[in-house]
This record gives sequence, structure tokens and C-alpha cells, in this order.
Amino acid sequence: MVWKLDRLSRSLRDVLTTMERLAEAKAGFRSLTEAIDTITPAGRMMVQMVGAFADYERAMLRERTKAGLDSARQEGRIGGRRPKLTPQQAAEIRRMVSKGDKTAADAARLFKIHPATVCRLLARPAPTSRKTKHAK
Repeated sequence: MVWKLDRLSRSLRDVLTTMERLAEAKAGFRSLTEAIDTITPAGRMMVQMVGAFADYERAMLRERTKAGLDSARQEGRIGGRRPKLTPQQAAEIRRMVSKGDKTAADAARLFKIHPATVCRLLARPAPTSRKTKHAK
């Protein structure tokens, strides 16, 4: 017994596998919010239909989400959290720690960030600055 069929599983394959196992154990399935009871043939058919629609709905949601993210990327927007440090601040931390002026913990306190942020910054390769000469 479950409250709702979508609480049982996330995919049609899992629903069908679970229903098969229940049938082998000579047990039934009952959903409290949907009128589904697998003891009857109509109930078994309903489980399969609801599972198929749920699978379709998840696939459509995934497709729309991907399309929205692709569209946002084309407009120049990216997801995720904004960086805590500007590129100049990151360069300054790299310089201070590599020269031995400050420890990673001191730099973290100075810039009001977590020490793990400094460790991750130092573990990444430093970005190369590309200076281009403009022809006049």
C-alpha cells in the first residue's frame, strides 16, 4: 500500500518490476489516492497506464528543462551560484599564498571566505593571461 503511485517508483520499468515481484509473492498493490488495486485485472491495467503517463510526463519535463537551459546559454546566461571571488581577488590570494606572505587560512579570513574555497582555488591551475597586441 502506498499513498500515491508516484511514491512507489520513478520509472515505468521499476513499477512493472515491482508489480511482477508482488504477483510472484501472491500479494497485491493498493494506492490510497488513486483508485488502483492490482488484485483485479482493471487495477493492473491502470497501474501500467498511470506508470506510462508518468514516464511520459517526466520525459517531457526533462526535454523542456533542457530546451530552457540551452536557450538561456545562447542568451549568455549561465546557471549556478555567482563566484565568491573576483578574478583579481583570486589572483591576489594565489600571489599571497605562493609567496608565503599569508597562509591559506589567513587569506580565507582576510577575504571572508571558507578555507576550503582557498584550497580549491589553489588546487586549480592558474588561468593564463592572454595579452594581445593591437595593430594600429
